[in-house]
This record gives sequence, structure tokens and C-alpha cells, in this order.
Amino acid sequence: MLPTALARALEEREYATLTPVQEAVLRPDAEGRDLLVSAQTGSGKTVAFGLAMAADLLAGSERLPDSSTPGALVIAPTRELALQVAQELTWLFAYAGGRVVTCVGGMSPHLERRALSGGAHIVVGTPGRLRDHIERRALDLSQIAAIALDEADEMLDMGFREDLEFILGSAPESRRTVMFSATMPRGVAALAKKFQRDALRIEVAGESHGHADIEYRAVRVDPREIEKAVVNLLRYFDPPTTIVFCNTRDASRHLQATLLERGFSAVLLSGELGQHERNLSMQALRDGRAKVCVATDVAARGLDLPSVGLVVHADFPHDVEALKHRSGRTGRAGRKGVSALLIPPKMNRRAENLFHDAQVFPHWQTAPGPEEIAQLDRSRIAEDPAFLALPTEEEVEFAKSLLEQHGAEKCAEALARILTARWPAAEELKDPGFAPPPRDKSQKTPHEPRRRGEMGETVWVRLAVGRSKRAEPKWLLPMLCKKGGLRREDIGAIRIFQDDTKVEIAAAKAEEFLKAMRRPGPDKLPADLTHAPTEHELQARAKPRFAKKAYEPVNGEKPNGERREGKPKFKG
Repeated sequence: MLPTALARALEEREYATLTPVQEAVLRPDAEGRDLLVSAQTGSGKTVAFGLAMAADLLAGSERLPDSSTPGALVIAPTRELALQVAQELTWLFAYAGGRVVTCVGGMSPHLERRALSGGAHIVVGTPGRLRDHIERRALDLSQIAAIALDEADEMLDMGFREDLEFILGSAPESRRTVMFSATMPRGVAALAKKFQRDALRIEVAGESHGHADIEYRAVRVDPREIEKAVVNLLRYFDPPTTIVFCNTRDASRHLQATLLERGFSAVLLSGELGQHERNLSMQALRDGRAKVCVATDVAARGLDLPSVGLVVHADFPHDVEALKHRSGRTGRAGRKGVSALLIPPKMNRRAENLFHDAQVFPHWQTAPGPEEIAQLDRSRIAEDPAFLALPTEEEVEFAKSLLEQHGAEKCAEALARILTARWPAAEELKDPGFAPPPRDKSQKTPHEPRRRGEMGETVWVRLAVGRSKRAEPKWLLPMLCKKGGLRREDIGAIRIFQDDTKVEIAAAKAEEFLKAMRRPGPDKLPADLTHAPTEHELQARAKPRFAKKAYEPVNGEKPNGERREGKPKFKG
């Protein structure tokens, strides 16, 4: 049964129903017990541990009593996440008279100590700053009734084990401990075993279910046109808020500057920013002054913006966890979202492996071009709500004067120009030079060759590079597409020999290909027409590069491999 004050707050936030994790912590068997909860980001877990702590804080009352010491403590891995948790708990406990104080790195510790001395019902902070306040006796844990750890696995990965053990060891043994973690590695299990009593394990929908509202797009792109592709994706989807992920601070800073130059309202979120700058970026996103956030993975940990409709991976995510965490910024609380990964040719195989491991099934495509975007722009203008709104008298008079002065056709043309000018121009993009992956492997065996009919008539060309120069398909194929102007579907079999390589290509492309390959430049690679590999060549190709030498007995050994009697001799 929800306390009346919290039920009222949820109703005002239009919570028609609770999420699975929120319902789970309110089950009768969870009441008053320590909880070990496996829940993903975006599952509503912040409200969940607020609901879980409510009974411990309210103790049957409708309002929280005045107190100089906190009754609940929430520990989060990063500043941004801690500040977001504090915001959520502030509105959740507003009608119960709750006072929430934050203690996070990067903020003034003096102001935090002053806030703590004024009394708080709930303290939310990061491990290092909380420990500092405890050691300085500014934070009194003697009356703590409940402690919640948010993203416990992440805090352990970030090296906060010692701080967490210090904080938990400083709180009363009678308190209730609630741990939330996306994964349950040994470290989290060990921490739970040490500091929890008879904890109830709660598991909600896994990652594959938690990302059901996210549509994944794998966008093939030339590596030199990543920024242009980002521009076109922003223009094509045009969501209220977009987060673009980069792997480094330098890359994020450069991309943000590029987007600003192109006319996008973009802010930066990276580890090099001070807390004040980060707060300004977050506020600009929340109040709509900025529509694009360019971020690094660490800086965006736990980032929660309800209006994010698009996530763009400008740099390829390092692993499945990074992919899921980034993508989880969208498709939250029942809203739909798109996660678009930009994939250059050399990342194709790695992308396929990542999607397989993550159990993600993306739609493969090229980046939208100017024509597609222009068509969407026209539709957006035609369906603009302004056409349905009732005009004021002043607007009617002004419209009449424009019609009398310029005529209906000129007015419409001017309106179209004015409306389309409010958007940054779309970019022209080249063909990325490789084909979409993967058919369903159940339909063909992995090693089934391409059927000749799919390419039409073919010819063979010879390249003056072979195994002796470390020729490999993984770099030959992109080079043939880039230098020779071919597409992946124009290339058939590739046969690499010791000193040269023979490649089967579409006959219609042969003349242009040979001209392109002969052009001078640092990547020049001579090519000429040749015959298909002969049976003799293929057999020679299959032979080992080095003949196996006959066995030669070592000193002290008979030809058949048996040792002579006596001590064996060893060379020093």
C-alpha cells in the first residue's frame, strides 16, 4: 500500500501504473527486508528505491518528522546520477515534507556541510564525498534507517569498494540495505553477503526486454564522413533531444564545435568540464535551449533525460555494456527511441559480432541523404500545427496585407523558404563502399560462394601484391572499393597467391576499375586483366609455405627416437 503523500506525487507525474521493479519492491515478501535488485537503467529504479525506503522513513505517518540527522542515505557512482536521483526523490517525497541534500564531488563541500547542518531526511551522494563528510563528522549516520546503493556494480568497477565498505560500516547495523545493480558480479555478491541480512533477491526483465522500445539502426558510412552522417541523422530524425557519443574528450569537443558551426544547439558533457559547466549543459537540455548533447561514456553514466528520442554512436562502442548503456538513454518510460551506430567498412565484422553478443537485430542502412531529408522537411511543414491554430485579428490583417502586396503564390514561396531556412542544411554523402551484412545464416552455409548470376558477367584482374607482402582480404576488400570505385556486390572471389592476387569483378566495372587503380598516388596498386586461376595455381596455393624437414636425431638419441643409456646431454 502506497503512502498517500507518495501516491499523490506519482499521480501528478502521470504514473498510470508502476514499472515491474517498482511493483517488486512493494511486494508483501519484500516489506522491511534487505533487497538485492537486478534492474537495468531506465527501469524506474530510482523511484523504486524511494518507494522501498518510504516505510522506513515515514513509520506509518503521512509526513516526515523534523530531524537534524538524516534517516536515509543513497549512494550513486557519479555526480550526474546523484543529482538526478536527488531530483527524483525531491518530487517523490514533496507532499511528505521530505528534505533532500546532495553531497557530490565537484561541488562546494562548505555549502554541503551547511546544508547538512540544517537537517535532511535523505542524503544523496557519491562515495568519496560522503566518506569525507563522515570522517569530518559533518554527516551523522546514527539515525539512518535505510541505505540504497544505486548501480553497485558500476561503483565497484570504478574502485569505490573501500569507500562503500567504510560508509556501510559506519551506519547502524539495524538499518535496511537495498542494493540495485544492472549485473551481479562476484564483487556485488560479496558486498551483499557482508553488509546485508537475509536479502531478498529480485530480478526484473533483462536487457533484451528492457530495450524493447529501442529501434537499432546500423548506418554504413565512409570513415571520413562521420560528422556529415551525424548531421544528416540529426536532421532526419529531428527529435526533441539527441545524445551523440564519442570515445574521447577531444573527439567530443571537436564534434560539438562542428555541430555549433552548422547551426545546431549543442552542448558538451565530458570529464574535463567543471561541475558548474556540466550543470549549465544539463539545464540547457532540460529547458529545451539545447537539443543535442555530445558526450563521452563516463560523463553520461546514469544520464536521464526523458525527451531523448535519438542516440548516435559517432564512435563505435567498446563492448556490449557500452552499447546497452548508451542506447538506454532513449526508449525510456514507455517512449520509443532510436539508437544509430555509424559503421565504417573496417568495423563491419566487429559490428556483426557486437550485435550478436548483445542479441540486437538492427536495421542496416546508409545515412539519409539530402533528398530524403528535404522530403521529410516538406511533410513537417505541411503538417505543422500552426496551420490548424486559430489566428489572432492582428495575424489576419497582416496576412491580408501580404496577399494584396505579393499575391498568394509569392507568399507561399516565401513561407517555404523561411521555414526550411530554420534547419541546418543536409550533407551530400558518398557511397560508403560496402554491402549490408549478413543474410540469415540459416538460409545459407557460412562458406557458400557467391553465385555468378548475382554479379552478371565477370572478369578476373591481377593485383601486384600477394602473401609475400602480407595481402589479406580484410584490407584488400575495402581498398578495392575505395581506390577502385567498386561496391561490395561488384566483387566475387579473391585468390591470394605468393606474389600476386587475382580478383573476380563485374565485367561492367572492369574498365573504370583498371583506370582508377593505375592513377598515380601513394596508394597506387597496378592491376591488369588476367585469366581465372588455373587448377595448377590453386593446388600450388594450397601447399604449405615451408616443407616439413625430416626428423634429425639429437645428440644421445637413436634414429628411432629411443634414448641411449646414460645421462642425457643438454646444451647450455
